[in-house]
Amino acid sequence: MPRLFGTDGVRGLANGELTAALALGLAQASAAVLTHGHHADARRASGRPRPRAVLARDPRVSGEFLGAAVAAGLASAGVDVLDAGVIPTPAAAFLVADIDADFGVMISASHNPAPDNGIKFFATGGRKLPDEVEDRIEAAMHDQSAPTPTGAEVGRITRFADAEDRYVVHLLGTLPHRLDGIHVVLDCANGAAAGVSPEVFVNAGARVTLIGADPDGMNINDGVGSTHIDNLARAVLEHGADVGIAHDGDADRCLAVDAAGNAIDGDQIMAILALSLQERGRLASDTLVATVMSNLGLTRAMADAGIQVVQTAVGDRYVLEKMVEGGFSLGGEQSGHVIFNEFATTGDGVLTGLHLVAEMARTGKSLQELASCMTVFPQVLLNVRGVDRQGLDDQGVQDAIAAATEALGDSGRVLLRPSGTEPVVRVMVEAASQEDAQRVAEELADVVRDRLSIDAAA
Repeated sequence: MPRLFGTDGVRGLANGELTAALALGLAQASAAVLTHGHHADARRASGRPRPRAVLARDPRVSGEFLGAAVAAGLASAGVDVLDAGVIPTPAAAFLVADIDADFGVMISASHNPAPDNGIKFFATGGRKLPDEVEDRIEAAMHDQSAPTPTGAEVGRITRFADAEDRYVVHLLGTLPHRLDGIHVVLDCANGAAAGVSPEVFVNAGARVTLIGADPDGMNINDGVGSTHIDNLARAVLEHGADVGIAHDGDADRCLAVDAAGNAIDGDQIMAILALSLQERGRLASDTLVATVMSNLGLTRAMADAGIQVVQTAVGDRYVLEKMVEGGFSLGGEQSGHVIFNEFATTGDGVLTGLHLVAEMARTGKSLQELASCMTVFPQVLLNVRGVDRQGLDDQGVQDAIAAATEALGDSGRVLLRPSGTEPVVRVMVEAASQEDAQRVAEELADVVRDRLSIDAAA
């Protein structure tokens, strides 16, 4: 049987693979696994009879029936459910920590289209679950021996009435500088940020123009949000705004657009924020955590500033693990997942956008000026399909990688990695010019195709 949990919770077509029955079973299993240990002992010592869980979702229409199923599953397992309604994923994580809940559940498929959905869990403190805990939840779904609570031991389901207010107050409390005088276009992806993000930016002093802020349950990520940044660029130019901020469906990522309509990706955002934190003495160990997919230009810019870049595997969970392990304060991904360890336990697109615009206000510089701290190397990413993704140690492939690396020298780099979910090898090349990057990437892709073809191996 394939593993139920993917890289970010359990995802699938809502009412296809991801059914109400599966959601209910997952909820009951999560209650069995996540309500024990030291936190449970402390809860009982404080006199609170039942564990508590925060439940939230993005505005997809399927989130309504999946949320009802999760709430039923948790309550039937003896967990009190605080239903926060539609809020961003990082808001759910924050609330778990803020009210000292036993765990949290977020129903969202992030940047995926509306028919998809997903269920992800946060442990005590609002942290994502390690693989081994997810495996225990999956195993618990097949365990019928757990006793069923009755009477007063059954959980209650109540509305988390001040969930959004708590999150807004938290975000505003993190700001190093107000945003007065800055015109921001916010693209909320018709998603979970549509309520919170405009409120926070306005309260912080910005003049706000909105797009993608009218969710109807089916239009999430539809031509808007961080996966359609051109839409935001057009709006910034049309309104003569200073900056554009784009979220994805569940608002755990942030991309930006400068006043000239240029896209600013997660690497550039991290560079700007790392330099700001360093200047203010807030960048722990003068270190930034990024993944192997981050642009070579980021590493170069940070080295020039005396900042070390620690690299991890692709995935914000691996970035966070390294940050916690080393006590580092900032990390993230090129895709716009940026983690401020001081203020959040996961990527937070609203928090990131606020701090990016706050740096403009603090320095009096345009986003274009701030982003010039980093030269983006042309990057080409090719997906080679129908190949053995586990065969990258093939000598022919390794020889080709070595030759390409030597040819590029200090002016580029090569990265080949297997897909985590399909028979695909991803070939990434950075070089001084787009033409060189494209040529080297295609040459390497040809070698991978020739050496690792599944058909040829058969």
